[in-house]
Amino acid sequence: MAAALFALSACTPSAPQIMAPTCLAPLKPAVQVDLYFGLATKDREIDETEWAAFLSEEVTPRFPAGLSVLDVAGQYHDAKGRVTRERSKLLVVIVPDASRHLAKVQAIVDIYKTRFSQLSVLHVERAVCAAF
Repeated sequence: MAAALFALSACTPSAPQIMAPTCLAPLKPAVQVDLYFGLATKDREIDETEWAAFLSEEVTPRFPAGLSVLDVAGQYHDAKGRVTRERSKLLVVIVPDASRHLAKVQAIVDIYKTRFSQLSVLHVERAVCAAF
């Protein structure tokens, strides 16, 4: 058992790293940042006007070069183990260097959680090839 745990721990990186892909011109290595924002609060749903205000006040100023927002249907297990479904927004931003943009992303997450009393925002990053 100890040997198996040691072997597994050797596979775990000490710090998150995104390996740059090999890209064919005109594409260049970049990072896709995905943020999933649930729209349900304890007693209501965040409406489109509230979402639009958050997007224009908090997200667009941090990523003025561009972004995408998609409507998605999310689900998760709640504290009691039940499957809970909720409307969500998926924010997609392509950045040339994720480490330089991490503070902006974290600010967006923190502000959303505070403004709308949310427990979490799912944050996913992946290496991609992109051209603008």
